[in-house]
Amino acid sequence: MTTIWARQALLPDGWAQDVTVRIGADGRVTSAEAGTSADGHRVGLLLPAPVNVHSHAFQRAMAGLTEDRGPSGSDSFWTWRRRMYQFLDRLTPEHVEAIAAFVQMEMLEAGFGASVEFHYLHHQPDGQPYDDIAEMSGRIAAAAERSGIGLTLLPVHYQFGGCDGRPLGPGQVRFGTDPDSYARLVVGAERAIAGLPDSTLGLAPHSLRAVAPDALRDLARLAGTRPLHMHLAEQNAEVEEVQAALGGRPVEWMLGQGLTGPQWCFIHCTQMLEHETNGLAASGSVAGLCPITEANLGDGTFDGVRWLNAGGAIAVGSDSNVRISLAEELRSLEYSQRLRDRSRAALAGADRSTGRALFEAVIAGGAQAAGRHTGAILEGHLADLLALDDTHPDLIARSPDQCLDSFVVAGASGMITDVWSGGRHRVRQGRHVMHDEIAKAYKAVLADLQGTL
Repeated sequence: MTTIWARQALLPDGWAQDVTVRIGADGRVTSAEAGTSADGHRVGLLLPAPVNVHSHAFQRAMAGLTEDRGPSGSDSFWTWRRRMYQFLDRLTPEHVEAIAAFVQMEMLEAGFGASVEFHYLHHQPDGQPYDDIAEMSGRIAAAAERSGIGLTLLPVHYQFGGCDGRPLGPGQVRFGTDPDSYARLVVGAERAIAGLPDSTLGLAPHSLRAVAPDALRDLARLAGTRPLHMHLAEQNAEVEEVQAALGGRPVEWMLGQGLTGPQWCFIHCTQMLEHETNGLAASGSVAGLCPITEANLGDGTFDGVRWLNAGGAIAVGSDSNVRISLAEELRSLEYSQRLRDRSRAALAGADRSTGRALFEAVIAGGAQAAGRHTGAILEGHLADLLALDDTHPDLIARSPDQCLDSFVVAGASGMITDVWSGGRHRVRQGRHVMHDEIAKAYKAVLADLQGTL
């Protein structure tokens, strides 16, 4: 039994004082009681820890290496993607495991309690499968065992190089699957995570460019009740290609096919028209937003104000992992709306300030998208928990809601003291309990990859 005592805790019915939370050996909350005497591990503000809903772990090792201007003088997502393909050709399974463990450690230190890995780096550099087709999935699972993060693993189906069914290009062959090999990959990935204490398997058709319509419908049936994630409407060129091939814009087409709903999480959705935003929000699907990456890649701005007004669910992720920060993802999301509309408190609610409204939205949406029984400090829920230092200079003498506002607009990981994932106390005094060991292995990978880009 683990016992935590918080001066303030965000419970399902609001803030409570002097809260004792008890966690069982299975990593789930057994009780949360307010008005108690201090006992166990003491913290300031205790919150449910959100899920990082979208990650490509291996891209972390590229951070900062693609910021020069290319020879054309007109750089874009598509030029960045070519350089990413160049980088991944060098990666071994050992590299991927070390990078993923480092990424997961940074997520925990940033305040995330779990990670959803959108995993498409499956094969050897020449496109041939490893002896175990799920070798790379196993490496992600091994990293999660080491870091202690809760994991939802999404093996990705990636069949074509475009809507016309063209073969995968040289940089894409490590991703490639056909329906039969993908089914084997899913079985192998499920086996790879079987030993993790609170893992989940989902399925991920990469995008409408990479998966044929019939295969997409088959994959939705294969998923059953498991989470389904897909990139959708990220770039104008993608929208135009899909519209030309399928006769509708990406969001329009998915809505028309009935391939939406609460088990779906659509990543980015930065290129939607008003009717698409309203329709997808009403479907119950989660919008998986990655504002730092979307800004870095020039994707565009998600219509968050309209989406939330339509009752849509949101979650946040770190995608390319160029910067892993829960506070900055929320800040970037809010500020993108303010810049576009020349407004303030754009995503606040009638009875919720900016920080509280965003935080409660992403803990609920992230739990839904990850298929993870978390998102609340409540009996029976997994103990994914985050503690903020209420003695921090930017949090002292503030109400709990003002602390969340300050975390979003002025904060960083330095405000975080503790993080638990499934009851595992992985961050203490702001630092992962295996920080030095994991960082050492990651630095060795960077040294080995020097000069790749």
